[in-house]
Amino acid sequence: MSKRPSADDYIDADSRFTTVEGLNMHYKRAGTGPIVVLLHGSGSSLHGFGRVAELLASSFEVIRPDLPGFGLTGPRPDRDYRIRTYAKTVAAFLDSLDVPAASVVGNSLGGNIAWNFALDYPSRVQRLVLINATGYPDKSLPLGLRLARHPVTRMLLRRMASRSATERNLRGAVGPGSTIVDEAMVDRVHAMMMRPGNQDAFIDFANTDQVDRTGEIPEITAPTLILRSGMIDGQHFARDIAGSRESTSADGGHLLPEEAPEWVAAAIRDFLTGDPLGGQGASREPGR
Repeated sequence: MSKRPSADDYIDADSRFTTVEGLNMHYKRAGTGPIVVLLHGSGSSLHGFGRVAELLASSFEVIRPDLPGFGLTGPRPDRDYRIRTYAKTVAAFLDSLDVPAASVVGNSLGGNIAWNFALDYPSRVQRLVLINATGYPDKSLPLGLRLARHPVTRMLLRRMASRSATERNLRGAVGPGSTIVDEAMVDRVHAMMMRPGNQDAFIDFANTDQVDRTGEIPEITAPTLILRSGMIDGQHFARDIAGSRESTSADGGHLLPEEAPEWVAAAIRDFLTGDPLGGQGASREPGR
């Protein structure tokens, strides 16, 4: 039986590192053109945007970091996983790359960080794309976060963090009929989760009290595109961000950038290159 990969096995020729707030942040940067920053979700890594980044790199310069606590960046020494701290870290990360402003795309937790970043650093966000973003208190929590928050199951979480449990969680996160969860995906996600410090960071993140800033969302001024899955509840960005537009994937799950990368990339490309005020209103995934 072949040896399962470790997190370090995913360091490749495209991997880059920069020092940010004492962290050795891992990121990838490719393409030429207007800059687009891709922020992944919790329990994920920059690989979650891998195919989307490939598709966008022909038109944009695409930057995607491993956020603190995840991927090859690993845990924060200060264990501060507040969303506004993440937004501040993203600002410092972009400073380290001499990027004053960019379009910002975020999935799930990355979307939460993205809209907080847009509130705290409005001059640095040219356009904003939220993909199944979190932040509203009525949004259902994924199983892993619920387990990490419970005082009993959090003690068992490390024992439950097997490769088979990772596979079950991934299959539960995608839409019905999705075939993207394969051996390579399970190996990668499990390897990143088992990187020293990442499990503790996930538990710290899950148990961090987050300030509810959803009352401030109407103050977002950046042109905004919302991409969401029909099965995801508790999202009201299209209602609360004036002039935003929304597109819905009827069959997609929580991992839209991996489940429907062509659709996601095309929607992002059209939004970033078109008139941000044109074509407002809701639409659905082509063919739905």
